[in-house]
This record gives sequence, C-alpha cells and structure tokens, in this order.
Amino acid sequence: MHLNPTFFKLNRASLLMVLASFLFYIAFAYDLLRTDYVKLMVLYGALFFLFYKLIHFSKGNITFLTYVAFGFRAVFILAIPNLSQDFYRFIWDGRIILEGFNPYLYTVESFISRGEFPVAYAQELYAGMGRLNAGHFTNYPPVNQLCFVIANLFPGQSILSSVIGLRLIIIAADFGTLYFGKKLLEKLKIPVYNIFWYILNPFIIIELTGNLHFEGVMIFFLIWSLYLLYIGKWPWAGVVLALSISVKLIPLIFLPLFYQWFVSGKSTKTPLKFPRGDNCSVSANEVKQSVSNNEIASSFSPGNDMKKVSTALNLAKLITFYSIITITTILLFAPFYSNTFVNNYTETVALWFQNFEFNASLYYIGREIGYLFTGYNEIAIIGKITPIIVVLFVLTLAFFRKNKSMAQLITAMLFALSFYYFTATTVHPWYLATLLILSVFTKYKFPLVWSFVIILSYLAYININKADKSENLWIIAIEYVIVYGVLIWEVFIKKASKLEA
Repeated sequence: MHLNPTFFKLNRASLLMVLASFLFYIAFAYDLLRTDYVKLMVLYGALFFLFYKLIHFSKGNITFLTYVAFGFRAVFILAIPNLSQDFYRFIWDGRIILEGFNPYLYTVESFISRGEFPVAYAQELYAGMGRLNAGHFTNYPPVNQLCFVIANLFPGQSILSSVIGLRLIIIAADFGTLYFGKKLLEKLKIPVYNIFWYILNPFIIIELTGNLHFEGVMIFFLIWSLYLLYIGKWPWAGVVLALSISVKLIPLIFLPLFYQWFVSGKSTKTPLKFPRGDNCSVSANEVKQSVSNNEIASSFSPGNDMKKVSTALNLAKLITFYSIITITTILLFAPFYSNTFVNNYTETVALWFQNFEFNASLYYIGREIGYLFTGYNEIAIIGKITPIIVVLFVLTLAFFRKNKSMAQLITAMLFALSFYYFTATTVHPWYLATLLILSVFTKYKFPLVWSFVIILSYLAYININKADKSENLWIIAIEYVIVYGVLIWEVFIKKASKLEA
C-alpha cells in the first residue's frame, strides 16, 4: 500500500505548529506580566497566526483538532490568571456561600473594614480583587455562584486549588459547547470544523480557560438550548436557556428574537397532520354532523380559520416558552431572595450602564459630544438612553427582519448583541466570546477579526505622558476602525458586489 507523501508533510507541519503553540502558551501562562506589553502582543499574535494556519492545514481531522484544543487548555491548569483579577471575587463568593452567607447582601469591604475574615485567605483575596471590586455587591447570577461553590469544594484551601476547580468547570463547559456545536452545525449543513474558530481560538483559550471568565459556561447552555430548539424540544430549550441566563444575563437580549421562530411554526419538529382518505375512520362530514355548535364546527373548515388556529397555537407555545424561562430563572434566584437582594443586585447591574467605561466605541463619540455642549461627562444620561435604543433595535430585528430559520435566528442574535456592544459603555475582551460562537453558525467573520484585535484593549492605558491614567483613545480607535471596516465590508460592500454579479 502506497501512502501519499503529502500526508506526512502536512502532518509534520501541523505537529510543528502544535509544538510551537504549546511553548507560546506556556510562556503566556507562566512567564508573562500584564504590563509587559511587547511580549503580550508578540505571543498573542504568534498564537493567533498558528491557530489560523492549524485549522487551514487540519480542518479535515476533527479528532486531531479536538485533542490539540484541550491539550492547550491543559497548559493553564496550574497557572494563576495574569490578565484579570476577577477570579479572586469568584473564589470569595463561593467561600462566603459555604460559610452560610448570602453573597448578594454583603460587600467584601463590609467584612474587611470591620477586621473580619470569614473565609480562608480573606486578606489575599481582598488584595487581589482590588478595592473597586470589593466595594460593590456581587453581580454574578445564581448558577454562576453555584460554579464558584463547586470550585471551592476542590481539595485544598489555597487560592490555587480553587483556581483549578474554576478552570476544570470552564473546560468541561467547552467540551459541551464542542459537542452540541458540532451537532447543530451538522443539522444546519455547515462544515463541522467551523466550531474550531471558537474552540481552538487563542482568545477563547486565554480569556476563558486562562483568565477564568464564565462566559464559556453561559455559552455552553446557550448552544445546547439552540440545539434543543432546532430539534423541536422547545420546553427543554427554555429550561436550558434559563440556566444560561442564570450564569450571565446577556441571553436576555435574545428573548424577543424567538417570536418569528414560534409564530412561523418552527417550534414543531413534525407538522401536525390530519387523517385523510381510507386511513380516516371518521369522515369530516360525520364529525361536523356530530357537533351541534356551529362555531366549533367551523374550526374544521379549511383556509383562514385553520391559519388562525395554527397561529393561536404557536403564540401559546411562545408564551409557554417565555413562561418556562421566567419561572426557571425565578426559581434559581429564589434561594437568595430578599428585598435587600433586589435593591443591591439592580443597583450593581446599573453600574455597568452609568458608572463604568472601558474600550467603548459609539459611547465615546457620544461622550465627546456631551463634553462639547455641557463640559461634563454625560455617562449618567447616555447610560440611560442607550439601553432604550438597544431594546428598540432588538425589537426591530424581532418583528421586521426575517428570522424564521435557525441560521436567520442566530444571525439576528449576532447583530443584536453586536449593536449592544457597539453602544455599550464597557466592553471587556471576554465579552466577545458570545459573538464569536454565534458567528460560527453564520457567514460573518467580523467577530473572528475582533477576537484578534481585541488584544489592543490591554494596551489602552499606554500613554506617552505616564502621569495620564486615562485610556489611550488612539489605540481604541485602531481596534474599532478595523472591526467596523470588516463589518461594513461584509454587510454592505460584499453583499452589493454579489448583487451586481
């Protein structure tokens, strides 16, 4: 038997790329300071280039790519995150629950300021998360809190032991995303290797597995829910979507977009069929004769009446779907409920709209316009207006854009979330994970490009004047010029060129 020598050439090239990537990931995980900007950029650029080439060379070998993707994640197992300090709060919340406290009712500062240290390594956790984080109530939903608790059950009381627990949960979620993502891609007749634009992406490996952000768990439930919806198990899809919301609130923005899916009858996997011909034991005339109420009898007539009945049934399913999501979410929050909890949680969530600002795009333009007219930062006003604009945009997508197929639905979700991030006051790098996974099921690649240039946001505080602690808006501008450029090309120019052809 003669083997094609090209196989060995491609295989050797792939193995060399994997080996180089392993070395770069080791350097990234164990020998990188966030302030070492040159090293950060070089490592990330090299990893992204190798990731792109690796998929190009090995997209036909799904098993190989799977082993490689999770092998890269294994590199980070013993690493303390070096680009984010949020994990200290995750560990604190999990440990405070295990001590019998409701994490939504107490700030970290409230304990430390009184000289109380209710959990192991309390002072280290407080110092790690920083005063800003410690001074606010937690905003992580209940399923996320459950993950924090489970991570702290990992053997050992050290910070590293909890980090390992958090990391294993996130890696397990990525396995689930890979499993259901592949199945959904197969159903949609999209190349299965597309899932590796997410699973193998250095951005995902570094931000989720490396820096311990739980968008990965939220995404697992979201993709599982979409798969269940596609195969017709919409009640379970509602339950799983509620789990996704209870990890991160972001999926709430997608709820209006399901309207057309249900109204068009897509929620029913198998169309309703009525017996006809010889297989029908009772004829339509006999049924009508046995019904004395003319209104009921008219429901058997064809045409508009049947359409009305079908539409009513589909709307009933939609309402039931929303009810399942609402009830499940309420039940998940119920163990933490109190009037104080409601006030603390809503105020903390509102901070993201009216107090914090980082790596924004359209908001920064609006902020500068506000400075011109008033001389003040108008974030409090802009932060109240932008959610309304986002809601109106999502409703427009829900009612006026065609979202009847799963591909159309996911595309609408992609643009709804993109619009939200384009108008948001705060866009942390890990937020893009949801955009990236949604793009896997569409023809759009601007989230993939954004996952590469988002590394520029870590350079935002580089200023020529070292005394200047504000963001370097030139760096932010470069990031968004690239992202908007690709978006405009894909949505308008590329589409127009196809129509002309």
